[in-house]
Amino acid sequence: MKNKLYFKLKNKKVQEAAFSAILKEQKHIGYYALPEQNISPILTYAKSIPDDIENVAVIGIGGSSLGAKAVYEFIKPTKKLKRKLYFFESTDPLNITTLLSKLNLQKTHFLVISKSGTTIETFSIYKYIYSLKNDSKSYTFITDPGSPLEKYALDFGASVLHLPDNVGGRFSVLSTVGLVPLALSGIDIQALLYGANTLKKSFFGAGYMQDTLLKKAVFYAQNHAQYHINCIFAYSETLKYFCEWYVQLWGESLGKKQRHSAFNVGLTPIGLIGPKDQHSFLQLLMEGTRDKSVTFIKIEDFQDDIVIPDISLPHLESLDSLNNLPFSKLINMQCDSVIKALLEEEIPLDSISISKVNEGNIGALMYYYELLTSLVGELIDVNTYDQPGVEAGKIILKKKLNSLS
Repeated sequence: MKNKLYFKLKNKKVQEAAFSAILKEQKHIGYYALPEQNISPILTYAKSIPDDIENVAVIGIGGSSLGAKAVYEFIKPTKKLKRKLYFFESTDPLNITTLLSKLNLQKTHFLVISKSGTTIETFSIYKYIYSLKNDSKSYTFITDPGSPLEKYALDFGASVLHLPDNVGGRFSVLSTVGLVPLALSGIDIQALLYGANTLKKSFFGAGYMQDTLLKKAVFYAQNHAQYHINCIFAYSETLKYFCEWYVQLWGESLGKKQRHSAFNVGLTPIGLIGPKDQHSFLQLLMEGTRDKSVTFIKIEDFQDDIVIPDISLPHLESLDSLNNLPFSKLINMQCDSVIKALLEEEIPLDSISISKVNEGNIGALMYYYELLTSLVGELIDVNTYDQPGVEAGKIILKKKLNSLS
């Protein structure tokens, strides 16, 4: 992947301080080491699932599902996969019923994912599905060692897999949380990790990505009061769920009170898909309040060569310039045109180019955003890895539920 910054920044001391902090953080934050992990146990586990299983259903919410879903939906259009993945990530009864209507329960394996082992949304859904199918061989549970869920799973006689130490949910896509469902679907998880590790080496080894990521993080941090809305404008439908993953990662990590003050800070994430959203949200970017930075993501090779037919339509001859134009070229021309328009308005932006749709590139892109999140969190002085605001809502919900009993 290539990343071009359209803003200039010269603050070497701040960049060096941020890099030093990240080096120290590696010792106790687990996600940094995930690209270099041994995945043999995961691959062995994947082989244990019978070949007649056609579907894998993930029961989880937030970080327990968004990462795997982002990778799966990115890869799915360009690769024939072994199994379909489904994601139960909402207590919406219509959503649950609709998803179940698509599944043959006898040919579905369920992955129940909860780090704490007591996630209310996850277990409300699990209880319902368990009432329909209570065969222990149909379930695998992914949780922390010693959690209530592990104890339940062992009593139930189901398989249990563990999360690695010190890996929070929203940073867990490259752990068992993401790798297990992806491996079961037939996605090349070794290539996924290779892409992430290539990015990691480029950052920590003083490569191209170190300078780029540090400059970008410092710009966001130093301008977070003015440009407090951060938009991704992704020019491919395959990146729709990547945008959802980014929104959770960015919002839950950076929207905090500062560690050394009571001041509330954060950069609001927005995920956009081009060219669709350039016919709506672009107006706000162009002429709205100057409080937004934008990152464009585009794919150089879509591996699909469909072309606009050489057809002239009565009264629409002005559109004949489209004739014989590949759609892949058109969508990137649209992207480049929007970039130029925003640059003329002096909107701070950068662009990321992905060579093609494959596991290595999405692995690199996700690790890039995890590193960027950690850097910005350090620079705006927040604890990137907790989520007290989310926990506050959970506490209130538990009180409400207890009052019913």
